[in-house]
Amino acid sequence: MGVGDPVLFLHSGFSRGILAFASQMLDFQRKYTCYFPDFRGHGRTRCDSLEWSTPLHVEDIAEFMDRLHINKAHVIGYGMGGGVALHLAVSHPHRLVSLTSIGQCGFVAAKGSEEFEPEWLIQNGRNDFIHSMKERHMDAHQGNWQEFLRAKIKDWRTYPQLNDDELRSITCPTLLIAGQYDELAPKEDLERVTALISNSRYSIVSGCSHRPHMSGENPVFVNDTILDFIAQYS
Repeated sequence: MGVGDPVLFLHSGFSRGILAFASQMLDFQRKYTCYFPDFRGHGRTRCDSLEWSTPLHVEDIAEFMDRLHINKAHVIGYGMGGGVALHLAVSHPHRLVSLTSIGQCGFVAAKGSEEFEPEWLIQNGRNDFIHSMKERHMDAHQGNWQEFLRAKIKDWRTYPQLNDDELRSITCPTLLIAGQYDELAPKEDLERVTALISNSRYSIVSGCSHRPHMSGENPVFVNDTILDFIAQYS
């Protein structure tokens, strides 16, 4: 969508491109060409294998850019997508003009993951969430929501897995955004990662949770913050 320098949006673990960034579409396409791919195993992306992980996503995104002849892009990731973006900046540094990570600092933060185990969901009657996973990712996993969630939990508990030297190796301008009450991206983690990445800074969105860029939280502030940031490098 849109016209201008490319901006690549990478969605979170339970979501897909057009859902995770619904509140960004209108504002960003006014100035940029925006891409909202669904990762392997998610949304409408089909693959014979149901296996997926952050490292596979990184290589898929690099190939996605090759196929669409995108040499470099501003990359914006949310949650798991932020982890993919950070890994991409380490392994394919020449592909990023800038990096924005929402709700993700580059460290494993598995708190709460047990509540998304298939057995827990069934035992606790979370049929609404189960239905949403079936519906949201039907094309990708053909209704095998349990296999999808097991892959998600494994990835959540394993990645992003970046050490201090890898974080120091990131050279592109980097912005980290987190809600004030985001337990998965606390202030101390934001301070730690921005101390390691030389050209980086963070922004805490007052009164918000893990999804400050979404409707019902503060997407106007988040959009303005990111647009001001990437405009410096466009």
